[in-house]
Amino acid sequence: IFCMEEQIQDEVQKLLELIERVYAAFDLGFQVKLSTRPEKKLGDDDLWDQAEGALTSALEGAGMSFEIKEGDGAFYGPKIDFDVLDALGRDFQCATIQLDFQLPQRFELSYIGADNQEHTPVVIHRAIYGSFERFIGILIEHYAGAFPVWMAPESVRVMTVSEKSLAYGQEVLSTLKAAGVKATGDFGDEKIGRKIRDCHGFKVPYMAIIGEKEMENQTVSIRSRDEGDLGSIDLGDFSQRVLRESRPPLGKE
Repeated sequence: IFCMEEQIQDEVQKLLELIERVYAAFDLGFQVKLSTRPEKKLGDDDLWDQAEGALTSALEGAGMSFEIKEGDGAFYGPKIDFDVLDALGRDFQCATIQLDFQLPQRFELSYIGADNQEHTPVVIHRAIYGSFERFIGILIEHYAGAFPVWMAPESVRVMTVSEKSLAYGQEVLSTLKAAGVKATGDFGDEKIGRKIRDCHGFKVPYMAIIGEKEMENQTVSIRSRDEGDLGSIDLGDFSQRVLRESRPPLGKE
């Protein structure tokens, strides 16, 4: 983000709010650390005082508690790091916000300010997830593979009791997919108990079990990974439930 010096606090506070929203959606707690100037650094102390002061003001303005890590900043500027806490309380450094006064100077960047004079902008480097692959690994361990519906790669698995309900099972699968539900089908010859065990092993949020009774009533028998047996449900009502739960809980837009 390229911005004016007087925009730093506002821009950093917006990023702090974004990081809070994202981590709240994943149900991840975090600790905040402000890293200050290292021994080997670019720029004079006045510039570093200004940069560290701007990040401190942004954190205080956002009402965030934070720890100061003396000398742990990047050589070009101070930074705010977020250590994410997983379900076991382990911490992993993920998000970061870094202030950089050096890059614009070295590339001789400028803009015309309200006074009609040239000024040097400031760069804010930011990463919301950190290493994306590591973040996915953290999520897998945090949820122990039992992802919420909005995050699960497979929301519903449709399974038939016997060949007699195959046609209706395929119809249910097609209807769910057409509605936008991430659904798959298990229409093999295995017994329904085996299909249910396999589905439990994959930690799929919902099982839609299709037998002759469901075929006759044009319903679906639903088992929830988290709530157990939900009984027979109208297919349209079930689709709407899954779609509601498929929306990422990111709060305000």
